[in-house]
Amino acid sequence: MRRLLPRRLISMFVPALLAACAVSISAEEPAPLKVAIVGLEHGHVAGFLSQLPKHSDVKLVGIADADSNLCAKYGKQFSLPDSLFYKTEANMIERARPDAVLVYTSIAQHRPAIEVAARYGVSVMVEKPLTISFEDAKAIRRIAREKKIHVLVNYETTWYPSNREAYDEVRDNRIGEIRRVVVHDGHEGPKEINVQPEFLKWLTDPQQNGAGALYDFGCYGVDLMTWLMHGETPESVTAVTNQDKPEIYPHVDDDATIVLKYPHAQAVIQASWNWPFSRKDMEIYGANGYVITVAANDVRVRHQHENQERTETAPELPANERDSLSYLAAVLRAKIAPTGDLSALDTNVIVTQILDAARESARTGQTVPLTRIGN
Repeated sequence: MRRLLPRRLISMFVPALLAACAVSISAEEPAPLKVAIVGLEHGHVAGFLSQLPKHSDVKLVGIADADSNLCAKYGKQFSLPDSLFYKTEANMIERARPDAVLVYTSIAQHRPAIEVAARYGVSVMVEKPLTISFEDAKAIRRIAREKKIHVLVNYETTWYPSNREAYDEVRDNRIGEIRRVVVHDGHEGPKEINVQPEFLKWLTDPQQNGAGALYDFGCYGVDLMTWLMHGETPESVTAVTNQDKPEIYPHVDDDATIVLKYPHAQAVIQASWNWPFSRKDMEIYGANGYVITVAANDVRVRHQHENQERTETAPELPANERDSLSYLAAVLRAKIAPTGDLSALDTNVIVTQILDAARESARTGQTVPLTRIGN
């Protein structure tokens, strides 16, 4: 006959077993990443809040914005408790203790928000671009190093499988050395697509946005090209801008073209608030073929000696690189070293250097030579 354990032993053994299981589960499933929002002026914050319920691994612990009307608007729209809202970033960090802050201010306010977070040793992810000037970018890099925090930049196109597949075509030498890259980014215009009033206000203010379409959409192509070129600084930057709709955008450009010259390659970045529809696509021409991205998921490819191109669906990105929150969590948990990535600080300091030069080129009508950024 099978012998049963005495009840006393069972009562001692079962709790110990359950505790061991709990330890094992907690080791496999880390506590949710605690994030906080700084600023509600950037319209992309609505997209973040709508996606948050899909991330059980992320917990929103605070929102800092001095505008009580904006706080009330988003609190009502997303059923957020009043206890989440704070008037200042510093107070929020002290009370809520986030692992990272997500910045949804105007671009000009990125540096001040990062400096506050850095004082508390809190890492930061900002919406693209990193900041409005090269001087700001260098200051951000300096404080990030001093305080040992991560500063990351969120671009929608970072999470496109098509862009990763295009990158792999280059990395694996399937199309040969890059010769020319053409990037198209933009939409009909922020007013035309009815962005939020608080968003439109600073988007059309060069002191808060850096420029108009030149910064708002030029940053995508500059980021992609810097990534493709492994952080190489171009020899020169030439840019031209237009005000095709001065009655709508009297203070900023609404159409821009940026040309980057490298020793053996060129990039032409076309950023506009005048496209007939929204678009984000890229063409890479190599010595032995080309790859063209089609929206987020597909690519058109043709290699040397092939009679026609083919359209392919790009493979899914790894789970921790499919969206900004998954990537942020992976970086903070040391699963990804972000150096050289599309979102990485080193990449985006170069991006800001290029955008700053593009703005100067458009202002003066002259090509601006660049030198490699020192450490």
